[in-house]
Amino acid sequence: MSANASAPFTSDDVLRVVIYSDNRLVREQIKLALGRKIASDLPELEITEFATPDAMLKVIEKETFDAAVFDAEARPGGMGISHQMRDEIPNCPPVVLLIARAADAWMATWSRAEGISPYPVDPIRLPDDVARVVRNARMNRTDALSSSLVEPGVGSRHPIAN
Repeated sequence: MSANASAPFTSDDVLRVVIYSDNRLVREQIKLALGRKIASDLPELEITEFATPDAMLKVIEKETFDAAVFDAEARPGGMGISHQMRDEIPNCPPVVLLIARAADAWMATWSRAEGISPYPVDPIRLPDDVARVVRNARMNRTDALSSSLVEPGVGSRHPIAN
C-alpha cells in the first residue's frame, strides 16, 4: 500500500493501480472508467498498465500497488494470474476481475480475487468495485471472494462447515 494499511490516506498519497489485459482497447476502457479519482475519500490514481502477465508479475514483485484490475477474458486470463499471484507473490494487491458472464463469478472464488465487475466495463460500477476492495484492504478486511472459507466451485454465500 502507499501508506500504513490501517492509516488513512494523506494528501501526498496516490492510489497505485495496476491494469492487465492483452487488449489495448480494454485497458483504455478501464482507464477511462477509473478516471483520475475513484472516490472522494481516496487519493488520485496512478495507473500502470500491462499487456503481458510476465512483465506485470515482475513489476508487482518489486513494487507496491493498492489494487489490480485484471481482464478475465484476456489470454492468458486474469483469473489464473490472480490465483498465481496469491501463491507466488507476498503482499500482492487486491484484485478486481472483469468478467463477461455472471456464470463466471464462481471462478473468481478459485482465483482468490477480492472483487468482480462486469465486462463490458461499467464506468459507474468499476470505480465503486475498486474503491471497495481498496477500503477493505486498508482495514485488513477480506472480501467474501478472497475468504479462506470459500471453496472453489461454490458460491461465496456458501461457507465451508468446519
